[in-house]
Amino acid sequence: MIPRVRRHFWLLYPLWIVLCAGLFFALRDREDPSRRHDRILSDDAAMRAVEILRQKGYAGYEAVHVAYAGRGEAGGAARWVVLCDRIPHSALRDAVVVELDARNGSLLTIRKPVR
Repeated sequence: MIPRVRRHFWLLYPLWIVLCAGLFFALRDREDPSRRHDRILSDDAAMRAVEILRQKGYAGYEAVHVAYAGRGEAGGAARWVVLCDRIPHSALRDAVVVELDARNGSLLTIRKPVR
C-alpha cells in the first residue's frame, strides 16, 4: 500500500496565484522592457514589406520569414530582412527579399534571395 503524503505547503499554491494575479494587474499598463524602442516590431516589418510589394506590382506575396540585421551585418544600417514568397508557395523559386530600415520601416531594397 502507498503511504499517505502529507501536504505541508498547501497554502503556498493559493498565495502564489494571488501574487501572480496582483502582479498582472499592477503591471498591466507598463512598458514592455523586452521591446526595443529604436526599431519597429518584426510583425510590423512583415506587413510593411508585403504592402510595399503590392505597391511595386508584386501581387500575391506573403512574408514567410523576418530577421533583424544589425549595423555592420552585410550592410551599413540596422534593418529588417523580410523573405516573401508567392501564394501558393513556390518553394522559394519566386521569392523576393525586402530590406526595410529598422527605425522607420522605409524601403532599402528589393532583391532576389542569395542561395
